[in-house]
Amino acid sequence: MNNLEHTSLPIRIDLFAKQVVEGFITGLHKSPYHGFSVEFAEHRLYNRGESTRHVDWKLFARTDKLFQKIYEEETNLRCQTILDISSSMYYPNYSNATLEKPNKLLFSIYASAVLMNLLKRQRDAIGLSTYSDKLNLHTNSRTTLRHHKFLYNELEKLLNINPILNKKATKSTNAIHQISEILNKRSLVLIFSDLISDTESLEEQFEAFKHLKYNKHEIILFYLTESNTEVNLEFKNNSYNFIDVESGESIKLNPSYFKEQYKNKSNQFINDLRLKCLQYKIDLVEVDINKGFDQIIYSYLLKRQKIF
Repeated sequence: MNNLEHTSLPIRIDLFAKQVVEGFITGLHKSPYHGFSVEFAEHRLYNRGESTRHVDWKLFARTDKLFQKIYEEETNLRCQTILDISSSMYYPNYSNATLEKPNKLLFSIYASAVLMNLLKRQRDAIGLSTYSDKLNLHTNSRTTLRHHKFLYNELEKLLNINPILNKKATKSTNAIHQISEILNKRSLVLIFSDLISDTESLEEQFEAFKHLKYNKHEIILFYLTESNTEVNLEFKNNSYNFIDVESGESIKLNPSYFKEQYKNKSNQFINDLRLKCLQYKIDLVEVDINKGFDQIIYSYLLKRQKIF
């Protein structure tokens, strides 16, 4: 995990993303994942016998090593990042979420920024969509510096929303269907969501994902959880007042009494989710928001390698 992931807010999103990606690249050269390093560079080592047509002679003059330029004629990827910004994404409900103690939305925002920096380095096009009870924002995918600045600015705005004053239910189905109709070129679609909804079943949400697949898009679904309290129910043996962040309904109970029942329900849900993703050929990444951003980068790179 990069040390920068334990930096508290405020920190500029674009600078944080740049530092995380550069730290990740450096780490690749010290790990068994060094094969990914080609994805981050504009050059690769020249192999004897290859054409010298794309050798970077200026770089040779500085380093005394032969490198091939590898992106000049490569088909670029189009990528659309979709963020669920409904009220459930503000869990855990910290009074002041930080990179050290993130909620799901903050984690998703910074993870998206990290991927944007990576896409920029690869000269790939990136677009951004956000939804809660409706489609809130949709941009086409572009590669320009101005576009990247706009996207970072939109992500910064999301950090400043007051979740108490801006309660939004999850209604992903219509929003995803809308995005499917708007995306007119084949893209890699990255979806960040906890899939929690009081109004839509998992089956209904996957009907919308199937629309994306029908239109030939590739999908990575980043399923977000907070392992300590949301998965393992690590609470003291006391009664707590649990409040549904989307509906406002509350119930008072001791979670210790329901731990086994809760885990059975959770396991059933995740098994259903895995099965549906397998059925519809959607890449599922189960993300613990307490474990940093490397998991996001690796998943993206693996999918990108499969596409090309």
